[in-house]
Amino acid sequence: MTRKTSARGALVARRAAFQAALLAWYRACRRPLPWRESPSPYRTVVSEFMLQQTQVATVLPYFARWMEALPDFEALAAAPEALVLKLWEGLGYYSRARNLHRLARKVARAGSLPRTAAGWDELPGVGPYTAAAVASIAFGDRAACVDGNVVRILARLSRDGTRFTDGASASRVFAPLAQELVNPADPGDHNQAMMELGATVCVRRRPSCPACPVRGFCACASAGDPEAFPALEARRTERRSVVRVWCERAGAVLLHRNGPGARRLADLHELPTARQAGLDPARVAEGPLIARNIRGITRFRIAESIHSVRRPGARPGPGLVWVRLGDLGSIALSGPHRRWTAQILSAGKGQARGPGGGAPPPARGLTSG
Repeated sequence: MTRKTSARGALVARRAAFQAALLAWYRACRRPLPWRESPSPYRTVVSEFMLQQTQVATVLPYFARWMEALPDFEALAAAPEALVLKLWEGLGYYSRARNLHRLARKVARAGSLPRTAAGWDELPGVGPYTAAAVASIAFGDRAACVDGNVVRILARLSRDGTRFTDGASASRVFAPLAQELVNPADPGDHNQAMMELGATVCVRRRPSCPACPVRGFCACASAGDPEAFPALEARRTERRSVVRVWCERAGAVLLHRNGPGARRLADLHELPTARQAGLDPARVAEGPLIARNIRGITRFRIAESIHSVRRPGARPGPGLVWVRLGDLGSIALSGPHRRWTAQILSAGKGQARGPGGGAPPPARGLTSG
């Protein structure tokens, strides 16, 4: 029997004590989050969609605004997509909002909610983790949630040094152990306790082992090397650069609206790239720089520069629209572009003049916002 198998077996053999210690800690120490304090299937679903790849602190104000505007499945199902995207603006990964909207419409047509993880897994935008979370929390289904937090906890509890190429493969390997450990008396609180433990105690760097309620079950705590687990291969970062333009005319700014079929940002507005505006990026980059930003998206590190220009090129691409400055608050802008636009306007940089010469006349082929 290997050390890994032995540690797993010992953990499973003591699972009743493990479950009790974990649950007692969670009920005494959990954060008072709004979807926990006033639970409902709808609030659980919305919170789980918002929390995908997003931190709790970021989600809290969005959740409050969403619930005020769209308090239940029926309201969400009846809402226009423009409102859904506007409420989601700034959270990123907008396919989550569209899938949540589709889910609400499907549920409204069905007239009932699934009660098992398998049933939830069939709905738009719901994967194994979200299905298990919703079914266990809202309906008591004994289904284990396995995300990055849970993988980290289980790898450390069992001191499993298996090397994984990514989190998805690690989740598949640890799913059986997670399922064996689920508390049958309260699977919802058990899953939330595991999430809470990974988010607040068993964190990636400098875990708070002395404060851990299940330290006595942890092989890594005994060995003193929890930060070495799980063994995930480092993701290679790819660097990219983007040149964007700021173009004003008569109290309006030029934006690019992504088409409805766009994979990530369908129907959302952004500042156009030089090529979208029909301009040469190299020439635009030589003009007045009014903002520079660096951001990370998945494995990419993107450096974006925004330059002032007088007008779009002779042959701009599709999707360009003029939007009145006073209407910017009513359209859906992607989160970074909302911040950049506000910063440029507040700093009074938007009127700087760049390549093109002359006052910008209305450009043919462009629609007005």
